[in-house]
Amino acid sequence: MQAIILAGGKGERLRPYTNDRPKGMVEILGIPILGYQMQWLRANGVQEVYVSCGYLHEVIEGYFGDGGRWGMEIHYVVEETPLGRGGGLKKAMLAIEGGTGPVIAANGDIITTADLREMIAQHERRDALATVLLTPFYSQYGIVDVGEDDLVLGFREKPELPYWINAGVYVFSREVVSLLPDRGDHEDTTFPLLARQRRFAGFRSRAFWRGVDTVKDMSEVTKEMERRLFESLTGVGPNGG
Repeated sequence: MQAIILAGGKGERLRPYTNDRPKGMVEILGIPILGYQMQWLRANGVQEVYVSCGYLHEVIEGYFGDGGRWGMEIHYVVEETPLGRGGGLKKAMLAIEGGTGPVIAANGDIITTADLREMIAQHERRDALATVLLTPFYSQYGIVDVGEDDLVLGFREKPELPYWINAGVYVFSREVVSLLPDRGDHEDTTFPLLARQRRFAGFRSRAFWRGVDTVKDMSEVTKEMERRLFESLTGVGPNGG
């Protein structure tokens, strides 16, 4: 199985952590975000990864090399001038050699445990050209429940809302490459077109997922990863057992 990681972002909102490295190389508990992605991809059966990169790409190449110590092949598709996410994705898809099945693509600023095998299986059942991973949308604020008499009934701390959001992980059939822009964002061009053609599917998952876009996100993800590590080492859950 082959995958693309879109890792060309400068991470302006993560400065100063991105002053000397691209966004995907920001570390969480001593491991870069891309390191977690490589582990996740390998665990899901990916043997070959193409990293679409540009800004300080040599930092990524220096850390991951040819992928041997990660148990996979890693290639680098470098943008000399920024092409946007859609353009970078297209360039990477055109660089892929061999293989016939669907291609995984992921934004380089997320950490997840989503099941890619199930996502691919649904993609193929739906005969879709593209499938997007969907994760629940949680309110960033606490919610106050109020009755018809304007009396407060209770509070809910950052509850799950009845919506799903784009989690930045995709399954693409290979023929989608001709529909990708040479420059720009595939979410503005390709995705609306596929939706109109009814060839665009969503895969809903409640697996662990976090995006790291700001310093606040970085802090929250670090706390969550520490909690998960503690639980895995001790077997003690949030309720004490």
